[in-house]
Amino acid sequence: MNTKPLFTRRFIVAGLLATTAIPACAEAPETSLRPKKRPLRGAAKVKAEHTQKGLQQIVAEAGLSGTVSIVVADASGRVLEAETPNASLPPASVTKAVTALYSMQHLGSDFRYSTRVIATGPVSNGIVQGDLVVAGGGDPHLDTDGLANLARGVAQRGIKGITGRLRIYSGALPYQRQIDKSQPDHVGYNPSMSGLNLNFNRVYFEWKRTGNGYATTMDARTNTQRPTVRGVKMQIVNRQAPLFTYKGGDSEQWTVMRGALGKGGGRWLPVRNIDNYVGEVFRSVAAQQGVKLPSAKATNSLPNGTVVAQETSGSLFKQTQAMLKYSTNLTAEVTGLTATRQRGASATTLAGSAREMTSWVKQAYGVNGVKFVDHSGLGDASRVSASQMLKILARSGWNGPLRPALKEIKLVNSKGRNAPIEGVTVLAKTGTLNFASALAGYIDTPNGQKLTFAIFTADMGKRAKIKKADRERPAGSATWRKRSKAMQQKLLRRWALEYGVGS
Repeated sequence: MNTKPLFTRRFIVAGLLATTAIPACAEAPETSLRPKKRPLRGAAKVKAEHTQKGLQQIVAEAGLSGTVSIVVADASGRVLEAETPNASLPPASVTKAVTALYSMQHLGSDFRYSTRVIATGPVSNGIVQGDLVVAGGGDPHLDTDGLANLARGVAQRGIKGITGRLRIYSGALPYQRQIDKSQPDHVGYNPSMSGLNLNFNRVYFEWKRTGNGYATTMDARTNTQRPTVRGVKMQIVNRQAPLFTYKGGDSEQWTVMRGALGKGGGRWLPVRNIDNYVGEVFRSVAAQQGVKLPSAKATNSLPNGTVVAQETSGSLFKQTQAMLKYSTNLTAEVTGLTATRQRGASATTLAGSAREMTSWVKQAYGVNGVKFVDHSGLGDASRVSASQMLKILARSGWNGPLRPALKEIKLVNSKGRNAPIEGVTVLAKTGTLNFASALAGYIDTPNGQKLTFAIFTADMGKRAKIKKADRERPAGSATWRKRSKAMQQKLLRRWALEYGVGS
């Protein structure tokens, strides 16, 4: 999970190198039959130039508080190194790797979501004799550009208006107000979700200093569209804390602390009333196409009618690949819920759907004792050990659907600068919560060795002490996370050089 805050503004208130020479021999002929020693290259040279530290030494030098759970194995499943591998810790966004396997197993890598516009009556002189319904199919990646494409499709059918109502149907998936109720109200990575989602269910709040006050806007922007959103309102108030407050309803009401705004900036805020949001934005982009529509109303049932426009998503594999790269929580939760529905389960909550995924892990991979409370890893009550995660990765298959969807992890040195090792590729999923960090995946090496690994770290005592208002930037968390990630890099380099270089 990407926990970096999206709050942007101009300011915020407060090795040993060793060479070995062959001794010269006075009696040796000028031309020796012994081959000349050639300089080492690539990964072999890196290995020769660096003294390797053991796993336990690397862990000790990291100086992390809390608990670690670490394991690495070869292609046969033989454990090469481990440190408390059975300690169960929050997997954070490494959960998304399991969700990717779960969704691709039940839906197929080429599965696609569909968002439709349905006319409930015939078209006469450009007017629909009935309602127009925007019907979601669950697509987590639908954005304002997608809605604009739908509006364009409606206009291309010669439709200019309707006699009935503009209806919004989002019942393809059960509505979830948020992923994790322990998160602050304003963080965009903890959105609502349903069978109809837009812009990851976020609205963009922008502000600019104007004299003694501020000009503010709320919009549903993309690179090509910027429709104003009036159903979500913002008020700037004088106070010391909290940074934001939120009140829901037909019109969502936010307030923000004036002293935090500086000269200007912007950030994404979550939208809770998704139906109203989609309805307002669709009405706006339809007007650009010459289609005049009334204010939208939600509907609980999908009416019969004629499909007059349709927007089809990219493949599940492509959406999964983006989810694993950018760690988008909404994609994980929606695809997990969709897979659970396809599985035939009637779960209506994220926790219920996560229990189905937990059960599937046991059935599919023979891994007992894991616990998932959601599909994204945002909730810290999920528990997986490094040993369990390694079994899931190994048993899903080196040539299975997950590995090609994972992001490449760049190797860096102790100063954080790129320091690749020739012939070494790391494909893995990262995971980050406050005082919890995880990394799990696969390592390709120069000698053909195929390694699978999992690294989990967490200090649950420190997590428990964080106040809700401080969970976006708790004191000490950034330093702790930096230590954990530095340790991960040292372990990756150790394993690649120790087991992947040479014969």
